[in-house]
Amino acid sequence: MPKSPQQSLSASVLIKSVYDKFLKIPEPRTFGREIRIPLIDHLMTGLAVFGLKFPSLLQYDRKREDPEIATNLNNLYHIQTPPSDTYLGERLDEVDPSCLRPAFKQLFSKFQRSKKLEGFEFFDGHYLLPLDGTGGFSSGTISCPHCCKKEHKNGKVTYYHQMLGGCIVHPERSNVIPLCPEMIQNVDGNTKNDCERNASKRFLDHFRREHPHLKVIVTGDGLSSNGPYITHLDRHKMKYILGSKRGDHEHLFDLIDNSESTKYFEMKDKDGYFHQYRFVNSVSLNKSHPQLKVNFWEYRETSPKGKEQNFSWVTNIHITEKNINTLTEGGRARWKIENETYNTLKNLGYNFKHNYGHGKEHLSTVFCLLMILAFLIDQIQEIACSSFCSAKKNAGGSYRSLWEEMRVLFRHFVMDSWEELYRKISKIPLENTS
Repeated sequence: MPKSPQQSLSASVLIKSVYDKFLKIPEPRTFGREIRIPLIDHLMTGLAVFGLKFPSLLQYDRKREDPEIATNLNNLYHIQTPPSDTYLGERLDEVDPSCLRPAFKQLFSKFQRSKKLEGFEFFDGHYLLPLDGTGGFSSGTISCPHCCKKEHKNGKVTYYHQMLGGCIVHPERSNVIPLCPEMIQNVDGNTKNDCERNASKRFLDHFRREHPHLKVIVTGDGLSSNGPYITHLDRHKMKYILGSKRGDHEHLFDLIDNSESTKYFEMKDKDGYFHQYRFVNSVSLNKSHPQLKVNFWEYRETSPKGKEQNFSWVTNIHITEKNINTLTEGGRARWKIENETYNTLKNLGYNFKHNYGHGKEHLSTVFCLLMILAFLIDQIQEIACSSFCSAKKNAGGSYRSLWEEMRVLFRHFVMDSWEELYRKISKIPLENTS
Protein backbone atom coordinates (compact mmCIF):
# COMPACT_ATOMS: atom_id res chain seq x y z
CA MET A 1 0.00 0.00 0.00
CA PRO A 2 1.49 3.41 -0.96
CA LYS A 3 2.34 5.81 1.82
CA SER A 4 0.06 8.76 2.48
CA PRO A 5 1.51 12.29 2.03
CA GLN A 6 1.61 12.52 5.83
CA GLN A 7 3.77 9.40 6.10
CA SER A 8 5.98 10.16 3.09
CA LEU A 9 7.04 13.50 4.59
CA SER A 10 7.44 12.44 8.22
CA ALA A 11 10.70 12.96 10.10
CA SER A 12 11.46 9.23 9.91
CA VAL A 13 11.20 9.18 6.12
CA LEU A 14 13.02 12.47 5.56
CA ILE A 15 15.93 11.59 7.83
CA LYS A 16 16.23 8.11 6.30
CA SER A 17 16.41 9.78 2.86
CA VAL A 18 19.28 11.95 4.05
CA TYR A 19 20.96 8.91 5.60
CA ASP A 20 20.79 7.02 2.30
CA LYS A 21 22.43 9.93 0.46
CA PHE A 22 25.11 10.37 3.12
CA LEU A 23 25.98 6.67 2.83
CA LYS A 24 27.24 7.37 -0.70
CA ILE A 25 29.76 9.99 0.46
CA PRO A 26 33.24 8.42 0.33
CA GLU A 27 35.53 8.36 3.34
CA PRO A 28 38.02 11.27 3.06
CA ARG A 29 41.35 9.89 1.85
CA THR A 30 43.40 12.51 3.65
CA PHE A 31 42.29 11.51 7.13
CA GLY A 32 45.36 10.14 8.89
CA ARG A 33 44.00 8.11 11.79
CA GLU A 34 42.72 4.60 11.75
CA ILE A 35 39.00 4.82 11.05
CA ARG A 36 37.14 3.60 14.14
CA ILE A 37 33.80 5.29 13.52
CA PRO A 38 32.43 5.43 9.93
CA LEU A 39 31.84 8.77 8.24
CA ILE A 40 28.09 8.18 8.10
CA ASP A 41 27.92 8.29 11.91
CA HIS A 42 29.73 11.64 11.92
CA LEU A 43 27.48 13.14 9.25
CA MET A 44 24.29 11.96 10.94
CA THR A 45 25.59 13.15 14.33
CA GLY A 46 26.11 16.61 12.83
CA LEU A 47 22.55 16.52 11.53
CA ALA A 48 21.29 15.40 14.95
CA VAL A 49 23.09 18.28 16.70
CA PHE A 50 21.17 20.76 14.55
CA GLY A 51 17.97 18.73 14.38
CA LEU A 52 17.77 18.68 18.18
CA LYS A 53 19.11 22.24 18.45
CA PHE A 54 21.95 21.48 20.85
CA PRO A 55 23.33 24.94 21.71
CA SER A 56 26.92 23.66 21.50
CA LEU A 57 28.93 20.56 20.65
CA LEU A 58 30.04 20.44 24.27
CA GLN A 59 26.47 19.92 25.48
CA TYR A 60 26.03 17.12 22.97
CA ASP A 61 29.35 15.54 24.01
CA ARG A 62 28.48 15.55 27.71
CA LYS A 63 25.30 13.55 27.06
CA ARG A 64 26.18 11.30 24.11
CA GLU A 65 27.12 8.27 26.23
CA ASP A 66 23.96 8.38 28.34
CA PRO A 67 22.04 5.14 27.58
CA GLU A 68 18.83 6.97 26.60
CA ILE A 69 20.59 9.40 24.28
CA ALA A 70 22.77 6.76 22.65
CA THR A 71 19.69 4.62 21.97
CA ASN A 72 17.70 7.57 20.66
CA LEU A 73 20.53 8.63 18.35
CA ASN A 74 20.39 5.15 16.90
CA ASN A 75 16.60 4.90 16.70
CA LEU A 76 15.97 8.38 15.31
CA TYR A 77 19.16 9.18 13.37
CA HIS A 78 20.58 5.70 12.56
CA ILE A 79 23.83 6.47 14.44
CA GLN A 80 25.63 3.31 15.54
CA THR A 81 28.56 4.92 17.39
CA PRO A 82 28.20 8.58 18.42
CA PRO A 83 31.61 10.27 18.02
CA SER A 84 33.09 12.72 20.51
CA ASP A 85 32.85 16.40 19.68
CA THR A 86 36.59 16.53 18.92
CA TYR A 87 36.54 13.51 16.62
CA LEU A 88 33.36 14.82 14.98
CA GLY A 89 35.06 18.09 14.08
CA GLU A 90 38.18 16.40 12.77
CA ARG A 91 36.28 14.05 10.48
CA LEU A 92 33.77 16.56 9.10
CA ASP A 93 36.57 19.02 8.42
CA GLU A 94 37.78 16.64 5.68
CA VAL A 95 34.40 16.32 3.92
CA ASP A 96 33.94 18.06 0.57
CA PRO A 97 30.85 20.28 1.12
CA SER A 98 29.60 19.56 -2.41
CA CYS A 99 28.92 15.98 -1.30
CA LEU A 100 25.99 17.25 0.78
CA ARG A 101 24.14 18.75 -2.20
CA PRO A 102 22.35 15.50 -3.20
CA ALA A 103 20.61 15.36 0.18
CA PHE A 104 18.99 18.76 -0.45
CA LYS A 105 17.86 17.70 -3.90
CA GLN A 106 16.46 14.44 -2.55
CA LEU A 107 14.31 16.17 0.08
CA PHE A 108 13.10 18.76 -2.42
CA SER A 109 12.16 16.00 -4.86
CA LYS A 110 10.16 14.20 -2.16
CA PHE A 111 8.34 17.41 -1.33
CA GLN A 112 7.66 18.04 -5.02
CA ARG A 113 6.39 14.50 -5.67
CA SER A 114 4.01 14.79 -2.73
CA LYS A 115 2.27 17.66 -4.58
CA LYS A 116 2.85 19.94 -1.57
CA LEU A 117 5.08 22.22 -3.65
CA GLU A 118 2.04 23.13 -5.75
CA GLY A 119 0.75 25.12 -2.77
CA PHE A 120 3.66 27.54 -3.34
CA GLU A 121 2.84 28.25 -7.00
CA PHE A 122 2.77 32.02 -7.35
CA PHE A 123 2.20 33.28 -10.89
CA ASP A 124 1.55 31.53 -14.19
CA GLY A 125 3.05 28.22 -13.03
CA HIS A 126 6.13 29.90 -11.53
CA TYR A 127 7.55 29.82 -8.00
CA LEU A 128 9.18 32.72 -6.19
CA LEU A 129 12.88 32.23 -5.51
CA PRO A 130 14.44 35.08 -3.49
CA LEU A 131 18.23 35.11 -3.14
CA ASP A 132 20.11 36.97 -0.44
CA GLY A 133 23.40 36.81 1.41
CA THR A 134 24.01 36.69 5.14
CA GLY A 135 27.00 36.57 7.45
CA GLY A 136 28.07 33.65 9.59
CA PHE A 137 31.41 33.09 11.30
CA SER A 138 33.84 35.96 11.84
CA SER A 139 37.02 36.24 13.90
CA GLY A 140 40.11 38.34 14.25
CA THR A 141 42.34 35.33 14.90
CA ILE A 142 40.82 32.07 13.61
CA SER A 143 40.91 31.45 9.86
CA CYS A 144 41.09 28.81 7.15
CA PRO A 145 42.14 28.86 3.47
CA HIS A 146 38.52 29.57 2.48
CA CYS A 147 37.97 32.61 4.70
CA CYS A 148 37.33 35.98 3.17
CA LYS A 149 39.16 38.72 4.99
CA LYS A 150 38.73 42.40 5.68
CA GLU A 151 41.79 44.52 6.41
CA HIS A 152 41.08 47.45 8.73
CA LYS A 153 42.82 50.81 8.77
CA ASN A 154 44.36 50.03 12.17
CA GLY A 155 46.16 47.03 10.66
CA LYS A 156 43.86 44.39 12.12
CA VAL A 157 42.27 41.70 9.95
CA THR A 158 38.81 40.14 10.28
CA TYR A 159 38.29 36.69 8.80
CA TYR A 160 34.74 35.72 7.88
CA HIS A 161 32.41 33.31 6.11
CA GLN A 162 29.15 34.26 4.41
CA MET A 163 26.57 32.38 2.42
CA LEU A 164 24.14 33.11 -0.38
CA GLY A 165 20.83 31.46 0.40
CA GLY A 166 17.76 30.82 -1.70
CA CYS A 167 14.35 29.37 -0.91
CA ILE A 168 10.94 28.86 -2.44
CA VAL A 169 8.45 31.26 -0.82
CA HIS A 170 4.89 32.47 -1.24
CA PRO A 171 3.52 35.85 -0.04
CA GLU A 172 0.65 34.17 1.80
CA ARG A 173 2.63 31.36 3.44
CA SER A 174 4.81 31.58 6.55
CA ASN A 175 6.94 28.54 5.71
CA VAL A 176 9.77 28.46 3.19
CA ILE A 177 11.54 25.68 1.31
CA PRO A 178 15.30 26.31 1.54
CA LEU A 179 17.59 25.07 -1.22
CA CYS A 180 21.25 24.19 -0.89
CA PRO A 181 23.02 27.51 -0.21
CA GLU A 182 26.12 28.75 -2.01
CA MET A 183 28.99 29.64 0.25
CA ILE A 184 30.69 33.02 -0.22
CA GLN A 185 34.28 32.01 0.36
CA ASN A 186 37.64 31.99 -1.31
CA VAL A 187 39.28 29.14 -3.12
CA ASP A 188 42.79 28.13 -2.14
CA GLY A 189 45.40 30.65 -3.21
CA ASN A 190 42.90 33.33 -4.25
CA THR A 191 43.85 36.74 -2.89
CA LYS A 192 40.61 38.46 -3.95
CA ASN A 193 37.50 38.02 -1.81
CA ASP A 194 34.56 36.11 -3.19
CA CYS A 195 31.35 38.16 -3.37
CA GLU A 196 27.58 37.80 -3.31
CA ARG A 197 27.26 38.54 -7.02
CA ASN A 198 29.55 35.67 -8.02
CA ALA A 199 27.90 33.36 -5.50
CA SER A 200 24.49 34.20 -6.99
CA LYS A 201 25.64 33.11 -10.44
CA ARG A 202 27.02 29.85 -9.06
CA PHE A 203 23.75 29.28 -7.17
CA LEU A 204 21.73 29.72 -10.37
CA ASP A 205 24.02 27.37 -12.29
CA HIS A 206 23.59 24.64 -9.67
CA PHE A 207 19.86 25.26 -9.41
CA ARG A 208 19.19 24.98 -13.11
CA ARG A 209 21.32 21.84 -13.41
CA GLU A 210 19.46 20.17 -10.53
CA HIS A 211 15.99 21.50 -11.41
CA PRO A 212 16.04 21.96 -15.19
CA HIS A 213 12.29 22.25 -15.62
CA LEU A 214 11.19 24.12 -12.51
CA LYS A 215 9.75 27.53 -13.41
CA VAL A 216 10.92 30.23 -11.03
CA ILE A 217 10.84 33.99 -10.60
CA VAL A 218 14.13 35.04 -9.02
CA THR A 219 13.85 38.06 -6.75
CA GLY A 220 16.71 40.19 -5.51
CA ASP A 221 17.71 43.59 -4.17
CA GLY A 222 18.92 46.62 -6.10
CA LEU A 223 22.46 45.28 -6.39
CA SER A 224 21.22 42.46 -8.61
CA SER A 225 19.54 44.63 -11.26
CA ASN A 226 22.62 44.87 -13.46
CA GLY A 227 23.31 43.82 -17.03
CA PRO A 228 25.58 40.79 -16.46
CA TYR A 229 23.31 39.28 -13.81
CA ILE A 230 20.12 39.78 -15.85
CA THR A 231 21.86 38.26 -18.88
CA HIS A 232 22.77 35.26 -16.71
CA LEU A 233 19.13 34.87 -15.67
CA ASP A 234 17.99 35.10 -19.30
CA ARG A 235 20.53 32.43 -20.25
CA HIS A 236 18.92 30.07 -17.74
CA LYS A 237 15.43 30.99 -18.99
CA MET A 238 14.40 32.38 -15.61
CA LYS A 239 11.92 35.13 -14.83
CA TYR A 240 12.99 37.81 -12.39
CA ILE A 241 11.78 40.67 -10.19
CA LEU A 242 14.75 42.78 -9.10
CA GLY A 243 14.82 45.95 -7.05
CA SER A 244 15.93 49.13 -8.82
CA LYS A 245 16.69 52.41 -7.07
CA ARG A 246 16.92 55.82 -8.68
CA GLY A 247 20.40 56.36 -7.29
CA ASP A 248 21.67 53.26 -9.10
CA HIS A 249 19.60 53.70 -12.27
CA GLU A 250 19.44 57.41 -13.08
CA HIS A 251 19.23 56.72 -16.82
CA LEU A 252 16.36 54.26 -16.38
CA PHE A 253 14.36 56.63 -14.17
CA ASP A 254 14.95 59.53 -16.58
CA LEU A 255 13.51 57.40 -19.37
CA ILE A 256 10.46 56.60 -17.27
CA ASP A 257 9.95 60.22 -16.26
CA ASN A 258 9.99 61.37 -19.89
CA SER A 259 8.38 58.44 -21.67
CA GLU A 260 4.97 58.87 -23.26
CA SER A 261 4.49 55.11 -22.85
CA THR A 262 4.50 55.27 -19.06
CA LYS A 263 1.13 54.21 -17.65
CA TYR A 264 -0.41 55.10 -14.31
CA PHE A 265 -2.75 53.05 -12.18
CA GLU A 266 -4.11 53.45 -8.65
CA MET A 267 -6.55 51.70 -6.33
CA LYS A 268 -7.77 51.67 -2.73
CA ASP A 269 -8.23 48.35 -0.94
CA LYS A 270 -10.84 47.30 1.63
CA ASP A 271 -8.46 48.10 4.52
CA GLY A 272 -8.08 51.71 3.43
CA TYR A 273 -4.60 51.44 1.92
CA PHE A 274 -4.02 53.53 -1.20
CA HIS A 275 -1.89 51.91 -3.93
CA GLN A 276 -0.32 53.93 -6.75
CA TYR A 277 1.57 52.45 -9.68
CA ARG A 278 3.36 53.66 -12.74
CA PHE A 279 4.87 51.23 -15.24
CA VAL A 280 6.34 50.89 -18.70
CA ASN A 281 7.33 47.83 -20.74
CA SER A 282 10.43 47.33 -22.87
CA VAL A 283 12.84 50.05 -21.79
CA SER A 284 16.65 50.01 -21.78
CA LEU A 285 18.18 49.05 -18.44
CA ASN A 286 21.03 51.56 -18.65
CA LYS A 287 23.42 53.29 -21.02
CA SER A 288 25.92 50.44 -20.78
CA HIS A 289 23.33 47.89 -21.92
CA PRO A 290 20.97 49.77 -24.29
CA GLN A 291 20.05 46.51 -26.04
CA LEU A 292 18.91 44.91 -22.78
CA LYS A 293 15.21 45.66 -22.44
CA VAL A 294 13.37 45.36 -19.14
CA ASN A 295 9.91 46.14 -17.85
CA PHE A 296 9.78 48.65 -15.01
CA TRP A 297 7.25 49.62 -12.37
CA GLU A 298 7.16 51.88 -9.37
CA TYR A 299 4.83 51.47 -6.43
CA ARG A 300 3.74 53.70 -3.58
CA GLU A 301 1.65 52.47 -0.65
CA THR A 302 -0.09 54.98 1.63
CA SER A 303 -1.60 53.67 4.86
CA PRO A 304 -4.87 55.00 6.31
CA LYS A 305 -2.71 57.04 8.71
CA GLY A 306 -0.73 58.60 5.88
CA LYS A 307 2.49 56.56 6.15
CA GLU A 308 4.13 56.08 2.74
CA GLN A 309 6.34 53.31 1.40
CA ASN A 310 7.97 53.43 -2.04
CA PHE A 311 9.36 50.56 -4.11
CA SER A 312 10.51 50.02 -7.69
CA TRP A 313 11.52 46.94 -9.68
CA VAL A 314 12.52 45.67 -13.10
CA THR A 315 11.25 42.40 -14.54
CA ASN A 316 11.07 40.38 -17.74
CA ILE A 317 7.37 39.67 -17.12
CA HIS A 318 5.06 41.83 -19.24
CA ILE A 319 3.32 44.28 -16.87
CA THR A 320 -0.42 44.98 -17.09
CA GLU A 321 -2.97 46.57 -14.80
CA LYS A 322 -4.29 43.07 -14.10
CA ASN A 323 -1.01 41.57 -12.89
CA ILE A 324 0.82 44.56 -11.40
CA ASN A 325 -0.55 44.03 -7.90
CA THR A 326 0.49 40.35 -7.97
CA LEU A 327 3.96 41.26 -9.23
CA THR A 328 4.25 43.78 -6.41
CA GLU A 329 3.42 41.08 -3.87
CA GLY A 330 6.16 38.96 -5.42
CA GLY A 331 8.70 41.76 -5.22
CA ARG A 332 7.91 42.44 -1.58
CA ALA A 333 8.04 38.72 -0.74
CA ARG A 334 11.82 38.90 -1.17
CA TRP A 335 11.96 39.83 2.52
CA LYS A 336 10.78 36.34 3.44
CA ILE A 337 14.28 35.02 2.99
CA GLU A 338 15.38 37.46 5.69
CA ASN A 339 12.35 37.22 8.01
CA GLU A 340 11.26 33.59 7.70
CA THR A 341 14.70 32.11 6.97
CA TYR A 342 17.67 34.01 8.39
CA ASN A 343 15.83 35.42 11.41
CA THR A 344 14.55 31.94 12.24
CA LEU A 345 18.04 30.46 11.96
CA LYS A 346 19.57 33.20 14.08
CA ASN A 347 16.92 33.73 16.74
CA LEU A 348 14.68 30.67 17.10
CA GLY A 349 16.99 27.94 18.32
CA TYR A 350 19.18 27.02 15.34
CA ASN A 351 22.08 29.15 16.68
CA PHE A 352 23.22 30.23 13.23
CA LYS A 353 25.64 32.82 14.61
CA HIS A 354 27.23 30.36 17.05
CA ASN A 355 30.64 28.99 16.08
CA TYR A 356 30.24 25.21 16.37
CA GLY A 357 33.74 24.74 14.97
CA HIS A 358 35.83 26.34 12.27
CA GLY A 359 38.37 23.68 11.37
CA LYS A 360 41.31 23.92 9.01
CA GLU A 361 39.44 23.17 5.78
CA HIS A 362 35.67 22.65 5.44
CA LEU A 363 34.22 22.22 8.94
CA SER A 364 32.53 25.63 9.15
CA THR A 365 30.88 25.10 5.77
CA VAL A 366 29.81 21.52 6.49
CA PHE A 367 28.20 22.56 9.78
CA CYS A 368 26.38 25.39 7.99
CA LEU A 369 24.99 23.00 5.37
CA LEU A 370 23.90 20.49 8.01
CA MET A 371 22.07 23.28 9.86
CA ILE A 372 20.21 24.35 6.71
CA LEU A 373 19.41 20.70 6.00
CA ALA A 374 17.88 20.34 9.48
CA PHE A 375 15.91 23.54 8.87
CA LEU A 376 14.60 22.12 5.57
CA ILE A 377 13.44 18.95 7.34
CA ASP A 378 11.61 21.05 9.95
CA GLN A 379 9.96 23.26 7.32
CA ILE A 380 8.73 20.29 5.29
CA GLN A 381 7.30 18.69 8.43
CA GLU A 382 5.49 21.87 9.47
CA ILE A 383 3.90 22.02 6.02
CA ALA A 384 3.03 18.36 5.58
CA CYS A 385 3.31 16.40 8.85
CA SER A 386 0.35 16.66 11.23
CA SER A 387 2.30 14.92 14.03
CA PHE A 388 4.94 17.66 13.98
CA CYS A 389 2.29 20.40 13.92
CA SER A 390 0.36 18.81 16.78
CA ALA A 391 3.54 18.55 18.87
CA LYS A 392 4.47 22.17 18.19
CA LYS A 393 0.99 23.36 19.11
CA ASN A 394 0.90 21.36 22.34
CA ALA A 395 4.42 22.49 23.28
CA GLY A 396 3.24 26.08 23.31
CA GLY A 397 3.14 27.00 19.64
CA SER A 398 6.71 28.27 19.29
CA TYR A 399 9.79 26.66 17.80
CA ARG A 400 11.84 27.22 20.95
CA SER A 401 9.29 25.50 23.19
CA LEU A 402 9.09 22.53 20.81
CA TRP A 403 12.88 22.15 20.67
CA GLU A 404 13.06 22.19 24.47
CA GLU A 405 10.35 19.54 24.80
CA MET A 406 12.16 17.38 22.24
CA ARG A 407 15.51 17.64 24.03
CA VAL A 408 13.98 16.82 27.42
CA LEU A 409 12.32 13.66 26.12
CA PHE A 410 15.40 12.77 24.07
CA ARG A 411 17.59 12.95 27.18
CA HIS A 412 15.41 11.00 29.60
CA PHE A 413 13.23 8.53 27.68
CA VAL A 414 13.94 5.93 25.01
CA MET A 415 12.00 6.66 21.82
CA ASP A 416 11.39 3.97 19.23
CA SER A 417 10.51 6.47 16.50
CA TRP A 418 9.87 10.12 15.71
CA GLU A 419 6.17 9.36 15.73
CA GLU A 420 6.42 8.25 19.35
CA LEU A 421 8.39 11.37 20.28
CA TYR A 422 5.79 13.68 18.73
CA ARG A 423 2.97 11.63 20.25
CA LYS A 424 4.40 12.07 23.74
CA ILE A 425 4.76 15.83 23.24
CA SER A 426 1.19 15.96 21.93
CA LYS A 427 0.03 13.73 24.82
CA ILE A 428 -1.82 11.47 22.42
CA PRO A 429 -2.39 7.91 23.70
CA LEU A 430 -0.85 5.20 21.55
CA GLU A 431 -4.21 3.57 20.76
CA ASN A 432 -5.41 6.87 19.19
CA THR A 433 -2.58 7.05 16.67
CA SER A 434 -2.65 5.45 13.25
